[in-house]
Amino acid sequence: MRIVTWNVNSLNARLSRVERWLETFEPDVLCLQETKLADDAFPAMAFQSLGYETLHHGEGRWNGVAILSKVGLEDPIAGFGDGGEPDQDARIAWATCGGVRIASCYVPNGRSLDHEHYQYKLRWLDRLVGDLDGQCEPGDDVVVVGDYNICPADIDCWDPKKFETATHTSQAERDRLAALEQWGLVDVFREHHPEERLYSWWDYRGGSFYKKMGLRIDLLMTSRSVTDATKLALIDRNERKGPKDDPPSDHAPVFIDVER
Repeated sequence: MRIVTWNVNSLNARLSRVERWLETFEPDVLCLQETKLADDAFPAMAFQSLGYETLHHGEGRWNGVAILSKVGLEDPIAGFGDGGEPDQDARIAWATCGGVRIASCYVPNGRSLDHEHYQYKLRWLDRLVGDLDGQCEPGDDVVVVGDYNICPADIDCWDPKKFETATHTSQAERDRLAALEQWGLVDVFREHHPEERLYSWWDYRGGSFYKKMGLRIDLLMTSRSVTDATKLALIDRNERKGPKDDPPSDHAPVFIDVER
């Protein structure tokens, strides 16, 4: 079972790339973030023609998440499933695919440490832990993937010193990731690549990609049962390349192969 997370930074701009990637890599589940589409504009028929059921939770110009599945899509939830007030943004969707409870997440960026959006980010992550606790047990097959906008450790940042007073590497953000791990989730990619500096996002500016100035912020957090069944974990750096008339996202797809 191949499970993928990919922030596409506008599905309208990247649809042909996503379709080609699906045809080449044939994932069972693809979780998208930052689709930047309203639900009625989501190209469900295009994905259906490739064999995928879909769930999309969008708002239009910003944010937006989706789950595409070839192995069933049951118990879908657009947004948090905790029964609380709707989130101000379209940032999370849940579904059960092939017996695995999966969430596609687009965690708030945070902007700066003194910004209200940073406090929203921390509250959002706290709510994610509570939502997870209400839907799943640590012994279940669970995968919570997406653009977390957090580097789990300094190894996940090309130059930690440049981020000492910025978001993505602050202790409070990493504490929220630690809370997910305490619940029972594992950063499965890091288990497979314990010492490698591998990134999933590169700024469009300044030749960052070719200078290897990146961040690993696109994560697959999996329950121990899924982690132990994962045989492969990769970042497709090649998908970050491309000509101006077929521009890539600033994020690369990250995927795992799970033996089912």
